[in-house]
Amino acid sequence: MKSSKLSHDKGQVRIIGGQWRGRKLNFPAMPGLRPTPNRIRETLFNWLDPILLNAICLDLFAGSGALGFEALSRGAKSVTFIEQSLPLVQYLKEQIKKLSVKDKAQVYPLSFPFDTLRLFQKHDPVFNVVFLDPPFHKNLIQSSCDWLVKKNLLFPKSTIYIEVESSFEKFSLPENWEISRCKIAGQVKYLLIKTST
Repeated sequence: MKSSKLSHDKGQVRIIGGQWRGRKLNFPAMPGLRPTPNRIRETLFNWLDPILLNAICLDLFAGSGALGFEALSRGAKSVTFIEQSLPLVQYLKEQIKKLSVKDKAQVYPLSFPFDTLRLFQKHDPVFNVVFLDPPFHKNLIQSSCDWLVKKNLLFPKSTIYIEVESSFEKFSLPENWEISRCKIAGQVKYLLIKTST
């Protein structure tokens, strides 16, 4: 659901499972921001349930943080949020403080693509769960997937969630990537991808 509200208005999303189940997150309603709907999130996290405990997650186009906070609520070890909107970055930082998860969550105000060596200079970043939910109709999925591989950001046998507009055509999967789930709900197509190496 796309928002046409001004930035000082508030949007709201509800965490649907885990330790913060039922908690509402009130985020700045930015133009084009569309948090993953509850029904899709519920399906997604049912898919992720076997691997989510202690997962190291990357929320590359964080927005409201709905996916990252849901993952933390359900036992993920850590979430790295990447977001280019400064009001949303501030909101994410405040939410992390409210939830007392500073030791599990980091927020970086960056536009994709960016130099991972400069960002993660203190350690080698490796993730086993990645959320890719970029703005619709921006053709960011192919470049995001290729970038993850080029920057060596994935553990062997990782899981990537992709959310795109329902009209999105097939794209070229990197080598050793395979679609394990794919569904369409209204205007949204969502996929779960597994890597074999």
